[in-house]
Amino acid sequence: MEFNWNAWSEKDRLTYLSSRALEQRIGEVINGTSSPKYLIIGIEESVGPQANLGKGGSENAFHSFCQKFLSMQSTKETDFSQVAIMGSISIENLPTSMTLVQKRETVEKLDDFIIAQMNKLLTPDTIPIIIGGGHNNAFPIIQALSSHHQSPLSVVNLDAHADYRPLEGRHSGNPFSYAFDSGSLSHYSVLHLQKRYNSQKTLDQLKRDGHFFTFHEDYIDNSRNFENDLIQVHQYFSNYPHTGIELDLDTIENMPSSAISCSGISMHQARKYIRAFAQSKTVRYMHLPEGAPTNTHENNMVGKALAYLVTDFIEVHQKHNR
Repeated sequence: MEFNWNAWSEKDRLTYLSSRALEQRIGEVINGTSSPKYLIIGIEESVGPQANLGKGGSENAFHSFCQKFLSMQSTKETDFSQVAIMGSISIENLPTSMTLVQKRETVEKLDDFIIAQMNKLLTPDTIPIIIGGGHNNAFPIIQALSSHHQSPLSVVNLDAHADYRPLEGRHSGNPFSYAFDSGSLSHYSVLHLQKRYNSQKTLDQLKRDGHFFTFHEDYIDNSRNFENDLIQVHQYFSNYPHTGIELDLDTIENMPSSAISCSGISMHQARKYIRAFAQSKTVRYMHLPEGAPTNTHENNMVGKALAYLVTDFIEVHQKHNR
């Protein structure tokens, strides 16, 4: 078993790019500067979800994203030359049969590799956008950014699951509890939790540690308003000097993911969430994990969803942070 950094190449760009006369595609303008603002990093693994007793597939999301993102239109409204696809992290020669303990030990090693690789890529003004893999990777991402900015981060997450399970060995269900315990996460806000998929222990731990959370069912009952909560959390969010944006694709209804659900938010709401928090001057990263396509139809769905969310973030962030 080995962890690899697969640096992005011109061959990769041409493989994914679909050009057309009289049109300019994103793939024709990205990596257009030696000092890009937005660094896209892929993570191609599903051992984190499997270590949480989940299913595979999240190793495929970055590939699906590249297929759709590079062929989207580039217009004057957004400067995609400030975007660079840096490459992806993968795990090679992973044993086909592993115990739960071995999977969790592998996730710990992956944490270290991600931190080391991000330390090589980050510069003072760059914003990494991390695509694919399990939500386990939020922990090393937060650790790397906290160390880079020499400050803990406040993080907002749109997710059906809090991913705040006990410190029982690393997996996709406990990145934020580990981050808070390490001191790299100062405050955590998570919206649209599904009541039947978050234990009482998890909810008690969120309350104990002073975090903010809302339930999907409260929006169904109209006892909460999503737009009002976005405004409230964004105002609170702006009080912190360094912040991060998380969106787990399993919170989107019927989205192919590591924990697909027939009940969840719409893609429209997911985009609204990203566009709301992209306005922040303090945002230091965006992470879009858990997409898990396994066939052509699912590749199209996940790829286009990720491409929409990434372009939404870049467009709005540039507009409000010029």
